[in-house]
Amino acid sequence: MQDLTRLIEIIEPEAKALGFDLVRVKMTQSEAGAEEKKSADALQIMAEDPATGQLIIDQCAALSRAVSEAIDAAEEAGEELIPSAYHLEVSSPGIDRPLTREKDFTNWAGHDARIVMVKGFSPKDSGIRRVYKGPLKGIEGGIITITDSKSGDVGALPFGEVHTAKLVLTDALIAATQPLDTSGADDIIEDSNSNEEEKA
Repeated sequence: MQDLTRLIEIIEPEAKALGFDLVRVKMTQSEAGAEEKKSADALQIMAEDPATGQLIIDQCAALSRAVSEAIDAAEEAGEELIPSAYHLEVSSPGIDRPLTREKDFTNWAGHDARIVMVKGFSPKDSGIRRVYKGPLKGIEGGIITITDSKSGDVGALPFGEVHTAKLVLTDALIAATQPLDTSGADDIIEDSNSNEEEKA
């Protein structure tokens, strides 16, 4: 079982060194190929250049190389960060980006978002609901405010109890996120790695 916290500790400095902000690190399982009859872990890294809100293909490639080298160095030093075979995916957040940091709820205030709270969340002012969708109003003191399409203004969503949140694709959002350079903006850089192969 990989330790995401430790992986972020290794990945974030590499992103910062290249001038990027880390948006999200996630481990998923994807089919490795029908002929192999097994699954492989995917280490998904989402990052952005603060100047553009995106990464172009060359920036994705640079971050992929830096992270691969950092993980290899840590594992050569004795850490077992990802025990199974895996591949690395590096990408931009995209237009309908996930909202993973408190500053995202400030930076994208005014745009439509979909927020899903953790199971069991029950805000006092809007009944037992987990999903909210509508224009973001911002965040203050760790509390997110959104104008929900069903409940109206909801101002009791703690950031720490958000399960997932992302922007909703609208014409206004597209107009606000026109990239300076579209080459490779939506590409994913993949780098295969297999601890099993290295140990063989």
